[in-house]
Amino acid sequence: MRQYNPPGTTASPAPPASPPPHDPASPPGFQLEPGRNCWRVEPCRRFAMLVDADAYFRALREALPLAEHTIFILGWDIDSRMELVPAGVQDGLPPGLRDFLCALADRRPNLRIYILSWDYAMVMAMEREWLPSASAHWQAHRHLSFLLDGNHPPGASHHQKVVVIDNKVAFVGGLDLTLRRWDDNQHAPGAPLRMAEGRPYAPFHDVQCAVDGSAAAALGKLCAERWLRASGSHPRPVAATSSDPWPPSLAPELTDVRVGIARTMPMCEDEPGVSEVRMLLRDAIASARHSIYMENQYFSSGEIAKALAARLGHEDGPDIVLVSRRNESGWLEAHSMGVLRARLYRQLRAADRFDRFRLYCPTIPGLLPDCVNVHSKVTVIDDDFLTIGSANLSNRSLGLDTECNIVVVSGGEPRIQAAIAAMRARLLGEHLEVAPEAFQAEVARTRSVLGAIRNLQRSDGRSLEDYVPPLPDDVDAASPAANLLDPIEPIDSDQVLAEFVSHEARPRVLGRVGAMVALALLMAGMAFAWRYTPLREWADFRALLGAIERVDQMPLAPLAMMGVYLAGAVTMLPVTLLILVTVVVFGPLYGAVLALGGTVLSTGAGYLAGRLLGRQAVRRFGGRRLNRVSHQLGKHGVVAMVVLRLVPIAPFSLVNLVVGASRISLRDCLIGTALGMLPGIVVSALLVDRVAAAARDPGLVTFALLALVLLVPASLLLVLRRRRRNAARQRGGRHDDPPGPGSRLSRLARMAGERS
Repeated sequence: MRQYNPPGTTASPAPPASPPPHDPASPPGFQLEPGRNCWRVEPCRRFAMLVDADAYFRALREALPLAEHTIFILGWDIDSRMELVPAGVQDGLPPGLRDFLCALADRRPNLRIYILSWDYAMVMAMEREWLPSASAHWQAHRHLSFLLDGNHPPGASHHQKVVVIDNKVAFVGGLDLTLRRWDDNQHAPGAPLRMAEGRPYAPFHDVQCAVDGSAAAALGKLCAERWLRASGSHPRPVAATSSDPWPPSLAPELTDVRVGIARTMPMCEDEPGVSEVRMLLRDAIASARHSIYMENQYFSSGEIAKALAARLGHEDGPDIVLVSRRNESGWLEAHSMGVLRARLYRQLRAADRFDRFRLYCPTIPGLLPDCVNVHSKVTVIDDDFLTIGSANLSNRSLGLDTECNIVVVSGGEPRIQAAIAAMRARLLGEHLEVAPEAFQAEVARTRSVLGAIRNLQRSDGRSLEDYVPPLPDDVDAASPAANLLDPIEPIDSDQVLAEFVSHEARPRVLGRVGAMVALALLMAGMAFAWRYTPLREWADFRALLGAIERVDQMPLAPLAMMGVYLAGAVTMLPVTLLILVTVVVFGPLYGAVLALGGTVLSTGAGYLAGRLLGRQAVRRFGGRRLNRVSHQLGKHGVVAMVVLRLVPIAPFSLVNLVVGASRISLRDCLIGTALGMLPGIVVSALLVDRVAAAARDPGLVTFALLALVLLVPASLLLVLRRRRRNAARQRGGRHDDPPGPGSRLSRLARMAGERS
């Protein structure tokens, strides 16, 4: 099933499925319109689809040494340490990307290499090569120019993933040249080559395409313009060369075809924005007659969902198949993009009167709890439209980030229709673990892409699994609207501030933001000093523990700790972090008492601040959903506050502000906070005590006691979860019922009121 073919072999396209006959009443066929739904339409002699990084990286490793004059590399993330072929290749060149490119520059003195990577937000720092190291690592050859692109509006990112060689061959898609991208078509659990920095990572699925001819030259112009916009200087003009840098082992799916290039570019300074990808997807979805197949990392665009819902509303509309990943990458994505996907899924299911929409996740035996990270950005409509690129089905990809997609349109030409159908069959054949020809035959038999998937699904092997994204009521209630989680246009800080905070409250918010920025800078400085100065010699845990324990011997240390809790109420420091610091410094018993007092003191300060700010200001600051929950809980007193602390739906300090402006009394607020926070503080104190004991006197007994401390809260969580499920069965309801008057949080509030 691998698309990349070893030298001396060729790929045979799968036989096409017979497309259903055209209905004159169907929507008009899709057409590329330069200046509207694409930038340019250019001819290329060869077009190839490369499925998964093993195919793309191998092809790129073949093509780059053929460069004679210019290499452009654009990416969201580009890591100097990554290896294109981790299994090794006998071409006489170094394995690491930076050393590989420097060796190419040594071979060809006339070669110039331009690398443009996103000057990323610090929220991504843990996922990427450390910023100072990245810049230093790339300054390794005078003919290699590396630049971090920070020329974009607030909240935006440079997201195009493009490589162009001598303006003759170009690669476009969803794959960055970085760590944690390599995988082959098997996505096998525990694959030994799927490692980064000594640690394994989950299977990774993505798609890239290759073009040549005038299409590649146009992409070279796009890269040169991006370089000029980011650096302020023109790259050296690309001169004519004699070699053909197309990878010798890469067999094209199509020859002599015209392709469209569609972009997203945000408004920046005096430059207008470009929304070609947005128009492209809207027009293509509206033209669909029989099937819409999408593979995408995200699904959070309300505009795309609305277009899909419109097609679902027609009795003779198309089947809609979306393949995406099961899990988001971390807590932040789960509570932003994951929430938006779940909301849109519910909307589409509600609009799906004829049972034609499905969301699938690839499953592989032995893989759970990991999942295949579907990172691709592919859309195939009927047998007439194919786009591969960097644009997600998200708001920011339609208006805020820089994106680039390649588009192939059949125009009714049978050979192009057959090639598009064969490429879709390759993708679905990989997910279902069937030959592309078998999938094509099933489509021809059922006359339906969705019908073929249903017939080929299986429960005892690799397959596609129907997936209903979870949306817990408390998470849904606490999550902001889509325009904040996934903006479609540059973020206006004044507008956001005005939306959340009244004019008279802005100085307080700005003060909190300033304090948070100062804290972030301080932590970054400490991290730098710890890593690159003699401070790293202090990294012995037991020595550090001893130094911390001496803090409680300082005069007025408990009062100083209470001051930190008060400061945390203003700066919105995580209260969990403060609790852990307290029990570490003052010991498990005394520290737990101080932590409980500190949380109650911080709650009181936040409550009074919310009361002084006024209900209108806090309502805007807290958001509609948090205030709605607060209104429900405000009717039920102490037990309701206990519920609110045990089921946290927003940051501790923010809850304090909102509660202060609500109907809950100060007495109920403080008592409920003490009762609700006490279990967590006790567990934290026990855990810190046992970790310290294990550090001082490692042995079987201390580690057994540590395991017991960890087992108690885990067991409690399991019991609570089981009781909740049993209660849901007795009510005859479902755990993922949609939010509303009977939502889980509202039921908790009502139960709290009844019991109080």
